[in-house]
Amino acid sequence: MRAWTPTGRPGDPLELATPQRPTPGPGELLVEVRAYSINRGETMLLERPRPGWRPGKDIAGTVVSVGPDTADWRVGDRVVAHPESGGWAEFAAVPAGRAALLPDSISDRVAAALPLAGLTAPRLLRVAGPIAGKRVLLTGASGGVGHYLVELAATQGALVTAVTSTPDRGERLLELGAADVVGKVGDTDGHFDLVLESVGGETLAEAWARLATRGLLIWFGQASRTPITLDFFNWSGAESGTLRKFSYAESDIPDGADLATLVRLVQGGHLHPEIGSVRPWLDTPEAVRALLERSVRGNLVLEVGQ
Repeated sequence: MRAWTPTGRPGDPLELATPQRPTPGPGELLVEVRAYSINRGETMLLERPRPGWRPGKDIAGTVVSVGPDTADWRVGDRVVAHPESGGWAEFAAVPAGRAALLPDSISDRVAAALPLAGLTAPRLLRVAGPIAGKRVLLTGASGGVGHYLVELAATQGALVTAVTSTPDRGERLLELGAADVVGKVGDTDGHFDLVLESVGGETLAEAWARLATRGLLIWFGQASRTPITLDFFNWSGAESGTLRKFSYAESDIPDGADLATLVRLVQGGHLHPEIGSVRPWLDTPEAVRALLERSVRGNLVLEVGQ
């Protein structure tokens, strides 16, 4: 089979290699990959790849083989899955507990946009607790996670202010239910009960200053790649508040179960994955560059075999 493999070379991080096609072990599925999406975090891992690692955590495709202890799965099942790695390939082995069945009404390209970004959004909101009627500030909102967060939070009755780098990147967020879209945290008015922050650098400190008394700020990323400096003696915001670090992987609900929920929401018309670009999978190196240059709004999907 063919698969994208990291080179470790700056400016040329990927090469198309021919590793051995995986064999599913106990509790695993072998999936013929039809589409996958690229996450910003994976592009950063390409800079210093660990030995033996191949990128790819978000895939959709068809089961072509099942390992032992997978009685509920059949060859021919369409799935969306979240393997630990190796998904930028023609075939990928996936633990069955990290996959969910796909109905015919959801295409592979839409399903491929679900896993990491889709899993992150509802898990963040579970940590946040009830948000109906609350003012929510979301930074870095124009990526895949941001679109899911806006739609899910607005559906739950939150008043979401989304921060995006340019106005055109925020248009879709208004359609998905954002109450307001601004270009920077300093353009907001008042204070917020909940802040969801993923930019880092000066943005986190600015967002902390917008937190309401006894509010909650959840930090879940550092897209700016700039270290954070936070002055707790700056009382321009809340006199007291909570700062929490979040990791999407720390969940009491298995990936497969959460993926099945996302599939139901999409099927029912309650969740709309934002796909900013769809390209042939052989264009993956160019797609990685586009994502690093922040020229793609929402998710970037590659179709295998195209």
